[in-house]
Amino acid sequence: MIPKEILKKIRHIEIRTTRLVNDLFGGEYVSVFKGQGIEFADVREYVPGDDIRTIDWNVTARSDRPFVKKFVEERELTVIFLVDMSGSQYFGTGQRLKSEVAAEITALLAFSAVQNHDKTGLLISTDQVEKFVPVKKGKTHVLRVVREILYYQPKGKKTHLASAFQYLHNFLTRMSVIFVISDFQDQGFEKPLKILSQRHDVIAIHLKDRREEEMPNVGLLELEDRETGEVALVDTSDKNLRKKYQEAARVRNENLARMFKMFRIDKIEIGAEGSYVEPLMKFFKLREKRT
Repeated sequence: MIPKEILKKIRHIEIRTTRLVNDLFGGEYVSVFKGQGIEFADVREYVPGDDIRTIDWNVTARSDRPFVKKFVEERELTVIFLVDMSGSQYFGTGQRLKSEVAAEITALLAFSAVQNHDKTGLLISTDQVEKFVPVKKGKTHVLRVVREILYYQPKGKKTHLASAFQYLHNFLTRMSVIFVISDFQDQGFEKPLKILSQRHDVIAIHLKDRREEEMPNVGLLELEDRETGEVALVDTSDKNLRKKYQEAARVRNENLARMFKMFRIDKIEIGAEGSYVEPLMKFFKLREKRT
């Protein structure tokens, strides 16, 4: 049975994200993520000026009058949320953990998809593919996706994004929009990500916490690695240590940005301690200019 606290969180997320979809993101979403072509809809009688290449010769032959084919945009999309639920996602120095921010972002984008009759699915990943929720339409399905992110108890704590990318490459038969929501604290996933991005529209949502990039000066501090369980006592008053910590984070972020750019993958950076609305709106507006 799902705890009342989780149900309350789900309800809060539903109310907040539905309002954002209605006020801000609905139109932005549909203008950015368009259909994947056109499909035949009907025929109508030819009128002067119509493209003769659209004439339906079979119908024309039966009716003795020229008819042309009518086409509509194939609007329906498949949207997959690949959510990293490794140990490092259960960290946050603000009011929310990165995993909670991931649930809200997923809800916002999934409700936008539902509003436009798109199908959504979820893949939960740690150092293995832990769970796949098949694609479906509808609000009830979106709430299930959010519930899984908030309530699911991962078996693994480490990160292995390569296995998740490989899984989706093998599983998805048609072009899909894939949101990868992770802190990307992993290595060796470049090749499978490149292969996945060649067939699908992959968008990287990079969740970050300021304390992963900047160490505060608070004296002796015991730190635990959420993925390995290793504990270390560090002297945060050491200026050189803080500088090395900050430099390592900078290099890591630059390498990620370089890789995403090389693979033509859009990246959205979102701080767990701040608002995710502004970065997402910025992404939508920049991407709309390119379409």
